[in-house]
Amino acid sequence: MLATVRGIVASTGVGDAVIETNGIGLHVSVPRDVASRLRVGTDAFLHTVLIPREDEWLLFGFDTAEDKQLFTILRGVTGVGPRTALAILSTMTAIDIAEAVEAGDDSRFRGVPGIGQKTASLIIVSLTGKMPQASNPETIELADALTGLGWATSAAREVARDVIRDSPTANLSERLKIALASLGGSS
Repeated sequence: MLATVRGIVASTGVGDAVIETNGIGLHVSVPRDVASRLRVGTDAFLHTVLIPREDEWLLFGFDTAEDKQLFTILRGVTGVGPRTALAILSTMTAIDIAEAVEAGDDSRFRGVPGIGQKTASLIIVSLTGKMPQASNPETIELADALTGLGWATSAAREVARDVIRDSPTANLSERLKIALASLGGSS
């Protein structure tokens, strides 16, 4: 239906924004980190999911198609509605979610407001085998560079994930220096 929205940011809130496009203001619920990056008067482009309800239509927006897909996957879990799925994406990154599922660590989901033990366990069970790999291309690239320098694969992946998370705007060379410093500088 509404796969994407492009327009001018008319207003923002903690977890929502109004995007004006062709004279129509669309209220879009977004993860908190997305809302914090949107600036009134600037252009915005969001991947969206429209959920028609009997009493209202809900529009959810995401920076990437991958986050939109993850939102849809989370909504497929019994007991996880769109607002809970959005709360998860406001609290955890896609990599955090994939790692928690991979490790079977439901405690990370219990940290999300509105999710208890039963739902957290159900998320782990339901998403096992359905999640994309926990590493993104940048993490893989950095981990490959570290293993090429003689570091163990498991250590390289762990440090690479941390460096990518903590230095999202750094280039590969800068990330490699940070990773090597973290690993102790020698293999």
